[in-house]
Amino acid sequence: MSVAIDDAVEPDSRRSHVRTVWTWVRRHSGIAVGLFVLASILFAAFLAPLPHDPFEPDATAVLLPPSSDHWLGTDRSGFDVFSRAIAAGRLDLPLALAGTFFSLVIGVTVGLLSSSKGRGSEGIMRALDVFQAFPLLVLAIVIVTLTGNNLPTVVLAIVLIETPRFVRLTRSQALSIRESRFIEAAYAMGATRRRVLWRHLLPNVSGAILAQASLAAANAIVVIAALSFLGIGTSPTDASWGAMIRSGSQVIATGDWWVALAPGIAVFITVLAFNAIADGIQKTLEEK
Repeated sequence: MSVAIDDAVEPDSRRSHVRTVWTWVRRHSGIAVGLFVLASILFAAFLAPLPHDPFEPDATAVLLPPSSDHWLGTDRSGFDVFSRAIAAGRLDLPLALAGTFFSLVIGVTVGLLSSSKGRGSEGIMRALDVFQAFPLLVLAIVIVTLTGNNLPTVVLAIVLIETPRFVRLTRSQALSIRESRFIEAAYAMGATRRRVLWRHLLPNVSGAILAQASLAAANAIVVIAALSFLGIGTSPTDASWGAMIRSGSQVIATGDWWVALAPGIAVFITVLAFNAIADGIQKTLEEK
């Protein structure tokens, strides 16, 4: 009898979990769609079988138009455009996520520390004002160029561009709730400044930070594409969307439009997915 009851309960439990997940997806459709698109790009880049080797050019198949063999044609070097555009996700997406992660960690830490009263916090913000007076993308290009075309400097460039935004957002959000009663109660109960920052302030600003992180990742994709379009940050053998767009721009005047099409669409879809996640998080925050 107990076995029959268990067998009856288990399907009900599964259906309950499915309904819970489906309800969450319906309420947060932007986040769900964005995550699905990004997961699909990563799956295709790392695990999906490709029709051609994205790193082995075919000298006999140069600038071929789209066909049943080469779905989106080939470029000037004989690379299959479709396969190479998919493989470029192995480089561009992890770089964008790494740069965003380090920007978030550094920016949130500095933003929380600068949210307290004192000359030190004001000094941090004034130094940030001076730093942001420089065109950050131009500064990133100079740094990457001087330090050589290697991937760590691309991550550094993203960190330089995105960290100030995390600092300002975190500080402004923390300042807005610093005078709240629950913060005063925490201090009255003997909580240290460190505990208040990390156990009380951080959880209450995490939603806005996550939304900014998604926007920062979208911007990082554009920065990586811009750097590789200029021929810096990545090596010529790397598959990168920006480098593919640059290669396509050089032949588009001759009517070979397909070379730049796939990487351009890939950048557009990836940025759109990150923006959808940020928009979904923002709507969730507004509902609370």
